[in-house]
Amino acid sequence: MTAAPPSAPSPAPAAAAAAAAAAAPAGQPARRAPLVLRNQAFGAVWLGQVLTQAAVRMFQVGVSWWLVAYAVRDAAGLASGLFMAVCTLPAVVLAPVVAKAVGRYAHRSVLRTAAGLAAASAAVLAAGAQAGGPPLAGVYAAALALAACQAFFDPCLTTSIPELVDDEDIEAATGFELSTQSLAGLGGALLGALAVDRAGVAGLAAGCAAAYLGAAVLVATARFRGPAAADGGTAAGGAAPGGRPLRRIVGELPYMRRILVCFTAANLFTAAVFVVIPLYTRSVLDGGGGTVALLEAALGTGALVGAFTGTRIPGRPTVAGAYCLGLMAVALALPGLAAHPAVAVCGLAVAGWCAGAVSVRFVALFQRLVPPADKPGFFAVMQAVLGASLPVASLVFGSAGDLLSPRTLCLVQGAGLLPAALALALLGARTPEPEPEPDPDPEPDAAANSAAGAEGGGR
Repeated sequence: MTAAPPSAPSPAPAAAAAAAAAAAPAGQPARRAPLVLRNQAFGAVWLGQVLTQAAVRMFQVGVSWWLVAYAVRDAAGLASGLFMAVCTLPAVVLAPVVAKAVGRYAHRSVLRTAAGLAAASAAVLAAGAQAGGPPLAGVYAAALALAACQAFFDPCLTTSIPELVDDEDIEAATGFELSTQSLAGLGGALLGALAVDRAGVAGLAAGCAAAYLGAAVLVATARFRGPAAADGGTAAGGAAPGGRPLRRIVGELPYMRRILVCFTAANLFTAAVFVVIPLYTRSVLDGGGGTVALLEAALGTGALVGAFTGTRIPGRPTVAGAYCLGLMAVALALPGLAAHPAVAVCGLAVAGWCAGAVSVRFVALFQRLVPPADKPGFFAVMQAVLGASLPVASLVFGSAGDLLSPRTLCLVQGAGLLPAALALALLGARTPEPEPEPDPDPEPDAAANSAAGAEGGGR
């Protein structure tokens, strides 16, 4: 639930499918080909998503480092915070527009157009940077365009899975698609700052343009089946399917509402890590792009490990979540107490693990407790509420970075998480966990899985 690069979705569906296939008893038919090989259209579109996820994350990390290390001297914190706010705003503001577009137009057209426009935006920036130093306004405009295109691409791909795979592969394909988003984002984060150090913004933008162009070509060559019947999704006008207002859905789920409040407060401090990392690298560690890549790798790897191991944490989700938030508070504060690269790497790895584990535990809890008819509306609210905290955190901590040292920002992050951890612990101690309502539909809920991958941030 707390911010991790891009969120740490649960890889359980894909892992379970792989395990089941491997454990087929003797005498049964030979093990089937891998998912992306037996559904080649899905494989092509999935590879396109990997390219777009890696490109947008590479651009975000690379430009954040460029602003702090090369472009801005006196207000680097504000510039970096404003940039990250620009990168996270489209996913929140455009959510209703994206929902209408995905429901109205052919999915392949939406995916191809989004990737093509992103490629054109990155190519224009690359050409301008190569001609003579990119203006800040141009970099921010390109970031806004790429984030807007990605806001259309990811949910459209998740929605179009039934058009790309056989019916029996829908659940495995959904889990596989969501579980690989973090891997793609991690790869892009590793390359971003390194690309800026070696090739500047022109080389960074050119690499992003090539990735998006490749994604557009892959989508254009994929064969989509007829559109599946819409089965969920939030209706326009703030109402869930069946006409129930979103406010009423959340109002009737007080236990989940209080949890969301806790994690929204926590997100205001955890999301700031993407602003603090380049400032800390430049001012405290006196490092370069390689150091940024190392810190991003620690955070992202921790989140992936947390996504795989979060379900093994004992105890009720509220209790386990409170302990994880407390541990994350300590981990984020460590670089503020001891200015050493090893301390920063260890602290970010632990913080990433906590974020991944918490995400898995609480999304699974919501899947179990939210009534099936209300899941699309509830997860839409969850995405909007958690996503809205990202630009706020970026702006606040970016501005503070020009007044306070990065070490102080680390301590503020840790201290800010403690009240959220305490509130979650008190909620678990005072409020019994409600019983889940019976699910009349045994089919997997793709809307919930989609929300798990979209949460936090993104990307």
